[in-house]
Amino acid sequence: GTQPNKGVCEFCKQPIYGEVMQAMNTTWHPEHFVCFSCETPLGTSAFYQTDDNQPHCENCYQKMFCPTCAFCNKPIHNRCVTALDKKWHVECFKCNSCCASFSGGSFYPSNGMPYCQNCYTTQFAAKCSGCGQIATGNVVNALNQKWHQQCFACTYCKMPFNGRPFFPKDGKPYCQQHYHMQAGSNCAGCQQPIQGQCVDALGKRWHVNCFCCSYCYNPISGGGYSEQNGQAYCHECYNAIF
Repeated sequence: GTQPNKGVCEFCKQPIYGEVMQAMNTTWHPEHFVCFSCETPLGTSAFYQTDDNQPHCENCYQKMFCPTCAFCNKPIHNRCVTALDKKWHVECFKCNSCCASFSGGSFYPSNGMPYCQNCYTTQFAAKCSGCGQIATGNVVNALNQKWHQQCFACTYCKMPFNGRPFFPKDGKPYCQQHYHMQAGSNCAGCQQPIQGQCVDALGKRWHVNCFCCSYCYNPISGGGYSEQNGQAYCHECYNAIF
């Protein structure tokens, strides 16, 4: 005899006389109840219904509608963590380096990924150019580098600048005196920087008032002098002694 009509298939809109699938408050031919995306028969497998009343297999639904975890790249089905404009499985939201969980929920971002304080400090925090340790607290930015305030000091004498002017040479900071010493512009007599008129003598530079006779200690005016054993003498003293 003729099989009874069991309804109309939602997919093909034809009557159903044999086996029938009931799902999503309607009826289907079994061969027509398939994933809307990949057309895999759903049968009695788990499926997901979208807002437009289309059935999807679990795999397609996860790919299309579930957020992907930023750590493991797998779909997120349940609760998730939203951070750094990304979503994460709760168990996957951990330090990107050591995989430790974040104590108290605090983390430090770098390049779009979260890090614990220790890993962030070790890998990314700026280091003091003076001591090589992490630059924290009062930090001085100078010469395209960072320095602890107490470490920002003259390269030669190690005296901290503490706000005083510094003079760069070869990428290193110097106090005024030792900058001029490095540059060869310190007075050979008083060791202070020479600014303005000077005397070139004995292969060195001198303030005018510092270039003195080694015997009478009077300034040698006009630069006229006599040399003996690397010492300068005015003509009067030289003639009297030698």
